[in-house]
Amino acid sequence: MAHTSLTSPDTSRPRPTGAWRRCLKMPIGIQSIIAVGLGALIGTAAPSAGEQMKILGDVFLNLVQVIVLPLVFPLIVLGIARMESVRKVGRIAGKAIVYFELVTTVILLIAVGLAKLTGIGKGAPVHGADAKDLDGLSQGIDFHELVLHAVPKNIFAAFGEGNLLGAIVFALLVGVAMAAIGEKAAPFASVLESVAAVMFKVVGYVIRVAPLGVLGFISYDVAYYGFGNLRSLLGFIAVVYAGLAIVIGVVFPLIAAIYRIRYVQLLKSIAGLAGIAFVTRSSESVLAPLMGKLEAFGVSRSTTSFVVPLGYSFNTDGSVLYQAAALVFLANAYGADTSLPALLLMVGVLVILSKGMAGVASASIVVLIAAGNSIGLPAEGIALLLGVDFIVDMARTGVNVVGNSLAAAVVDSSENRREAKRGSSQTLHTQANSAATNLDKEAVR
Repeated sequence: MAHTSLTSPDTSRPRPTGAWRRCLKMPIGIQSIIAVGLGALIGTAAPSAGEQMKILGDVFLNLVQVIVLPLVFPLIVLGIARMESVRKVGRIAGKAIVYFELVTTVILLIAVGLAKLTGIGKGAPVHGADAKDLDGLSQGIDFHELVLHAVPKNIFAAFGEGNLLGAIVFALLVGVAMAAIGEKAAPFASVLESVAAVMFKVVGYVIRVAPLGVLGFISYDVAYYGFGNLRSLLGFIAVVYAGLAIVIGVVFPLIAAIYRIRYVQLLKSIAGLAGIAFVTRSSESVLAPLMGKLEAFGVSRSTTSFVVPLGYSFNTDGSVLYQAAALVFLANAYGADTSLPALLLMVGVLVILSKGMAGVASASIVVLIAAGNSIGLPAEGIALLLGVDFIVDMARTGVNVVGNSLAAAVVDSSENRREAKRGSSQTLHTQANSAATNLDKEAVR
């Protein structure tokens, strides 16, 4: 009897089964969608409670930012150290930068053309905007400071500040040095591999609490911003979303087709992460798992670990589209010149300024202010757009994630084509030499 009592299950205690357990087993994407609905309900029904729930989102972002650099740094170093030569590092960097510039310019032209065609901003109540909302934001971008930001004097301080661009530059130097000394770097490489493996595990833990972060952000956004400005700015929101849809549904598929990338499969593999970035409005929240997804998709680790972090600083496709549409909106609202030369000037200014977004707080708004100042638009009108910024910010952040994923796949595909072409050329050269040798032997005979 004693043996039976020890082995038989205790049915008197409640077991953690039922709806709660099923909810926890749901995919993160489904949990996040449920969190969006709950957050909107809380923000609408109890605004004071909704504002207080922002702490959940802040805690989630802090967890993300804590692990980004400790993971990205070893991955970049190892990716570069394992490349065949320093020349390959420069080649990949060059391809990535050229790709970023070309795609950014195309997206800016689409945004400006769409905004001009629809005439958004005419009659908008910009004169009633409160410029105090812009207090604390920089009125421009200092490129001198940007260069110093990319080359920090103290790497530990850069890590403490979350300086991703500075970490990339330092990792580039370390990776090149490891490749140069060869076998002597093997122990350090082993340590970095262990660090990366541990941080990937931590990433898995952090992503599990993403729905709580989503709940906190949505509750706060709905409670704090409300939907008061939606009616007057509905046209602007519609144009931004239409432009982003064109980028996702037309521009990116064309690029993928040119480089023979399975675009639909790529979207499926990163859809959950793009959704988390959408609702948290933070690309960094999915940076680490995104690189893992791209590796699983077939992009090499060396390309992924270098191009994706670089793209976070220089390839913000969704953000530049928003900025271009916003500039045309303000130009129409203030009755400024929107002729073809003026629109091309806007595009040129944004092509330059959008590359200065790395490491700048409230980057899209800051670039918008700087671009507006450079073409004579008052900053007060931008304050009106802040009321709906969280709505468009979600979409542009999601597009940024997709754009960087495609950029890594494109660069990797280009490298694979080059290697395949090089391999076939060497094969033909070897066959030609063999044939010539055989002919010489026949001649001797």
